[in-house]
Amino acid sequence: MSFKTLDDLLAQGVESRHILVRSDFNVPLDDEGNITDPGRITASLPTIRALVDGGAKVILAAHLGRPKGEVNPKYSLAPVAEALSEALGQYVALAGDVSGEDAHERANGLNDGDVLLLENVRFDARETSKDEAERGAFADELAALAADDGAFVSDGFGVVHRAQASVYDVAKRLPAYAGTLVQKEVETLATVAQEPQHPYVVVLGGAKVSDKLGVIEALAQKADKVIIGGGMCYTLLAAQGYNVQNSLLQEDQIEACKGLLERFGDKLELPVDLVAATEFAADAEHKVVALDGIPEGWMSLDIGPESVKRFAEVIAQSKTVFWNGPMGVFEMEAFAQGTAGVAQAIIDATAHNGSFTVVGGGDSAASVRVLGLDEDGFSHISTGGGASLEYLEGKTLPGVEVLQA
Repeated sequence: MSFKTLDDLLAQGVESRHILVRSDFNVPLDDEGNITDPGRITASLPTIRALVDGGAKVILAAHLGRPKGEVNPKYSLAPVAEALSEALGQYVALAGDVSGEDAHERANGLNDGDVLLLENVRFDARETSKDEAERGAFADELAALAADDGAFVSDGFGVVHRAQASVYDVAKRLPAYAGTLVQKEVETLATVAQEPQHPYVVVLGGAKVSDKLGVIEALAQKADKVIIGGGMCYTLLAAQGYNVQNSLLQEDQIEACKGLLERFGDKLELPVDLVAATEFAADAEHKVVALDGIPEGWMSLDIGPESVKRFAEVIAQSKTVFWNGPMGVFEMEAFAQGTAGVAQAIIDATAHNGSFTVVGGGDSAASVRVLGLDEDGFSHISTGGGASLEYLEGKTLPGVEVLQA
């Protein structure tokens, strides 16, 4: 895959030029609006610093949450502007709008090396519109912020699988380059997608099996083993005939799961025991049970210790591991052991087996930090959950395709 990179842009010179950067600042917030995991902000810093050091007038575009095309203070990027100011060691101004009067006024007033953050691009419904003309009109406004000698840098890997105005359409209107983060993500994931060393093990978790059926099917054809945990495993267990009681179950997907098990049963590794609880709560009564032993009215919220042991044995044989999705409700201590155990097995494979190990963003990356695991223990932690999955599945990423020279 060939595209122009940040190094190509810097070689031309960025001093005094307006550079519009699409970053991914979709960070988790607590009830008070505090950032609980700044991983995506940290990952964006190398590109921003390089442009600042080059004397560019940097304009950052990003989204937060799903405000559904309306201005909603709950999803303001104000906490991100504050965190960026601290991380960069310089003031990062937040525009009062996305592409309106305040954004243009502030962009025009930037000095060399200044950084401006636009308000949440998803406050404008045109950002995610299916109508190309609507997206194009919004992209025109964003591109205009970069003035006549501007350029666009795509550095939000978590959104490159979406053909959205600030990701895709803007890249058609300005000289476009891949930022440090996007370049690194694509090059790293290409290694797994195109030339994985075998044995190649995929570990999948997450809530809904319907979201991952295509992924399981695609990766089962490439991988030697596909380990499945998390909420999605219960529909597969139900397809095997187990009564999963009140565990997360998509009954309309049972037949599809039966077909999946028939085609790829020898490659799929499912849990052999579970941690069942009386309710979805941190302090719920819970215990380890066999697959057919969930008490009536209870639900499973994690894989059990024998499952961790079995999955770890598979991972220990690997040369390549891709992991996307937690094994249980890792946010609650009582149901975090499955995720922690599997993650540690991946770390061990990296250290002792020389395995190339990739954490596929999203909740998996968050769990690494929440559980206090060694981030350096993995070969790569992606910033894009959906994007990394779609890339490995073999799908085209519009935000990357549009950059290709």
